[in-house]
Amino acid sequence: MKLTFKPLINIKRTLLLFTLTFLIGATITQAAGDHYRTYIDRFAELAVAEQKAHGIPASITLAQGLLESAAGRSALATKGNNHFGIKCHNTWTGDTMLRDDDKANECFRVYRSAGESFADHSRFLKGKRYQSLFSYDVTDYASWAHGLKRCGYATDPNYATRLIAIIERYNLYIFDSPEGNLAEEMAEMIHLCLTAAHPVRRARGLHYVIAAPGDTYSSIAKEFGLRKDQLMQFNDAGSDKEIKAWQEVYLVEKLPTAPEGVNRVTIGEDESIHSIAQRYGMKLETILSLNPGAKDRPGTRLRLR
Repeated sequence: MKLTFKPLINIKRTLLLFTLTFLIGATITQAAGDHYRTYIDRFAELAVAEQKAHGIPASITLAQGLLESAAGRSALATKGNNHFGIKCHNTWTGDTMLRDDDKANECFRVYRSAGESFADHSRFLKGKRYQSLFSYDVTDYASWAHGLKRCGYATDPNYATRLIAIIERYNLYIFDSPEGNLAEEMAEMIHLCLTAAHPVRRARGLHYVIAAPGDTYSSIAKEFGLRKDQLMQFNDAGSDKEIKAWQEVYLVEKLPTAPEGVNRVTIGEDESIHSIAQRYGMKLETILSLNPGAKDRPGTRLRLR
């Protein structure tokens, strides 16, 4: 049975307790998901506080933090307390660090604490560039996710769908209720919660799902009635292993070409040539043929055409 929550303006304590009771019997995710649940448990109250102060959905803040910081494990987060991948820009006067992202050696902000990072994320989104987002209701996480992509928060073409996948995987939209004082109960509920299926998404005519922590090609193939070897072939996978969290898994053969307008890309932190191929729905062999001898490491510039 798949239990789906809908964002509500007013979530009652009785509903939360009923849901918690129901979810006690749910299957707990594999160990790989612990980092994500731990992150939610640790930072949910910060996200709720920022929502109350600035009107940014707590679910969006948490999903961006989980994605941008690899659940708090990225170098930016561990060394610079930067949970949202915010770059220096012209206005930043604090400490900085250099990391490879869209280009090599880009400048990123460094904070004294995670709390400073969450607060600066809110200030950043309150800027003129993102003002259109505040026309959406605080419970409309999907519009916020697509709006962030449209406003240029990230160059990843699937950024919005990744955020939505994380929010729905962990039911983070429950935090978007004005009853943020129930954060402790909500965190415990989400700690236990597991959605049973992967929503099928579509981009450039390709059907794909977003992998969650602990997913393997075997488990996804079984879910969709595909042969494991066929799914691995679609995704240029050399072995059946745990898939990188929030990476695309294509249910059909990928394309030999890049999306329109995408000519070059730099391998970022925690990325690889394979993850670039997944991001753009391109065959790995195409990228390799366009970049003979390219080093598979952050900072490498790749041709996609």
